[in-house]
This record gives sequence, C-alpha cells and structure tokens, in this order.
Amino acid sequence: MPATGNHRRRKSSSLSRGFIAVTAGGAALALPVIGATTASAASVQSVATVTKTVAPAAAPAKGIAAAKTTPSVYSVIAGDTLYKIATGHSVSGGWQQLYQDNREVIGADPAVIRPGMKLTIGAKAETTAAEPKPAASSATPSTAKPVTYTNDLDGWIKESLAVMAQHGIPGSYDGIHRNIMRESSGNPRAINNWDSNAAKGTPSKGLLQVIDPTFKAYHVPGTSMDPYDPVANITAACNYAAAKYGSIDNVFGAY
Repeated sequence: MPATGNHRRRKSSSLSRGFIAVTAGGAALALPVIGATTASAASVQSVATVTKTVAPAAAPAKGIAAAKTTPSVYSVIAGDTLYKIATGHSVSGGWQQLYQDNREVIGADPAVIRPGMKLTIGAKAETTAAEPKPAASSATPSTAKPVTYTNDLDGWIKESLAVMAQHGIPGSYDGIHRNIMRESSGNPRAINNWDSNAAKGTPSKGLLQVIDPTFKAYHVPGTSMDPYDPVANITAACNYAAAKYGSIDNVFGAY
C-alpha cells in the first residue's frame, strides 16, 4: 500500500554507522573511523621514513674501523720508552707488541731505543689480518734443534758470545780467550786474595777476574748471578769492558 510505504525507515549509511557507538548510558559520538585510519597510516609512514634515514648512517663505521688499523710511523725522540709510546698510541698488546712489531729496528734489547728510530705502529696486526700464516707453519719451531755447548773453556766462550750477541755487547772469541788466559789461565774458580781489591774486601773472581760490585753492575740478564759461573763471569766482564774500553778486544792488560 502506498501510504504504508511512506512510513518506512531509511537505512543508515555506512558512514553514519561509523560515528555511532552504544555505551551503558546510551548512544555516544565515537571518533571517525577514517581519522583513525589516517593516523595509523601516518605512524607507519613516519617509521618507514626513520628507518630509511638511520640505515645509511651505519655505513661510515667501516671507514672508521679501517682508519684505526692503518699503520703509522713514529719517530723516536729523546726520553721515549716503548711503554710511553705504546701507551700514548693505545697500542693493542702494549709495549711488548710494539717491540715485536719493530724488533728488527730496535735490536735484541727492548730497553734501548735511540732518537731518530722509525717505529711502525699497527703494521704487524694489519699484515697478520691480510696475510694469515698457514696452519702448517705452527709445527716449524718443533723441528729446530737447541744449541748445546761443551762444558769447557771453548764452550763457555761460545755460549757467552751468543748471549752477548742478543744484548749487543761487542767482543770476539780471540779477544775473550786472550784475556782469560792472562787473568785466570782458564780456571773458573780462580780468586785473587792479595791485590788492592782483596785488601778492600772485594777480591777478583772467575775467568776474567771480576770483583763483586762490577759483576753486579754489569751482570747480563739471563745469566747466573754467581760470579764464578763461567758464562755469567765472561758476559759481565765483556759488558764492563765494552762500556769502558769499547770492547774486550781492546783490553791487553789489567782492566
């Protein structure tokens, strides 16, 4: 019937339904659905934007790390020590690593560095990283035969020369042998109880007739602290002769 049709309710649009919410107290106005959707989209977009901005920032870190491992050359100045240089340049491994990296330049004694020496800082670490040694090379040291010396005058002199070479102390086999024969005739237990040194309570002892104060002052690390020990006596005497005469080879009489 046409009259009845005029009283039909109109259907609510989907947009209107999005704005009405039912609460315990009745109908209430809710936030627009379209607004929430926009806010959510904005949040996602801003996160994506931040991600794109932050990601490239991590790239320069490789450049910084590479710069830290780049070796540098340091020129030694008066008053320098390996410890001081290693600490000042934050050398990984300390002065011991710095010495190992520059052993060929410094020599056998890490305590002796001279102004003008050029020390490379960080070179060995970079070389090791770039060119790792084959695993098989680790077995090489086990094949090396230890050097042995005879327990006689010839062996004592040769062993002393080996120790002297490690510490940069000059001297020759002939120079040492000549002075030993004059001072003690090759007797490692020889002692002088009659000269002026003996009168002062410090008799000369051993192969090269060294008094105790001189032996202690010029004792070479790695040798015995016994002044009668042949190798310790020879190396200490040669160390003293080097400081006073330039070398035991320059000694031809009482010294």
